[in-house]
Amino acid sequence: MFLVDDLLMSPIKGVLWVFKEIHKATQQELAGEEQAITASLSELYMKLDTGQITEEEFSAQEKALLDRLDRLQGQMEPAAEEKPPNRRSKKRQSIKKLPVPGRWPAVL
Repeated sequence: MFLVDDLLMSPIKGVLWVFKEIHKATQQELAGEEQAITASLSELYMKLDTGQITEEEFSAQEKALLDRLDRLQGQMEPAAEEKPPNRRSKKRQSIKKLPVPGRWPAVL
């Protein structure tokens, strides 16, 4: 019986594995892009300190890089933080057990 279950579930498990690998690759790519942005920021600070760029150029480039970094960090956070309320438990709480004739009633 377990062999049949494994055979029937193998395509689903294969697709699930592919999706997990894609997710892992995108997370690694986002992390690499985040590191590139922080490296660009540190390079930008060095250019400002050495006088290669003006304060206005620095502010504009810094704002663009920080906005991009904020967007990336927002994408890396799980989107499913807000879970829908569990309606099943509310339904179960609202249903009262009625005593069955011939048996002791359940304690409510």
